Amino acid sequence: MEAFLVSTGIVALAEMGDKTQLLSLVLAARFRKPWPIVLGIFVATIVNHALAGALGSWVTTALGPDVLRWVLGGSFIAMALWMLIPDKLDDDAADSAPKYGVFVTTVVAFFLAEMGDKTQVATVMLAARFDAWAAVVAGTTLGMILANAPVVWFGDAITRKVPIRAVHVVGAIVFLVLGVLALLR
Repeated sequence: MEAFLVSTGIVALAEMGDKTQLLSLVLAARFRKPWPIVLGIFVATIVNHALAGALGSWVTTALGPDVLRWVLGGSFIAMALWMLIPDKLDDDAADSAPKYGVFVTTVVAFFLAEMGDKTQVATVMLAARFDAWAAVVAGTTLGMILANAPVVWFGDAITRKVPIRAVHVVGAIVFLVLGVLALLR
């Protein structure tokens, strides 16, 4: 039980203000369908955190900390630039589902955004510390849901009043700062 509770608390706190929390807001603003988004976050987190131990260990040893830092920094900056590219959807089309559906889009986007993230690294460390894989994965997944589901629900209400372009600009600034900080570490 300790592994579950500690994992839940650490990841919920680490997720506050994180890029995946920002992604939750962007998904809520774009699709305005909270249930498939929250379910997509749940599925992506379970899969990602279940693989975090093996994948995290391999990436860290294969790339080394310096190369990993440059890859992450460059990826954040690229994401910042990508967020500034206007969507081809107008405001009326924003409510329509993407080609593969809101759920699949959320699973893929969230899974990829979580790669190399601090909560993924925390999952690796917690699994090593407690030697309780299932409890750690369940706890870190619950922590992610506790941090991101409210953003999806309340973010949807906020974005009905805030223009999507403003959300994209703020998101781009956050990703740019994350990229620069990763490069300066």
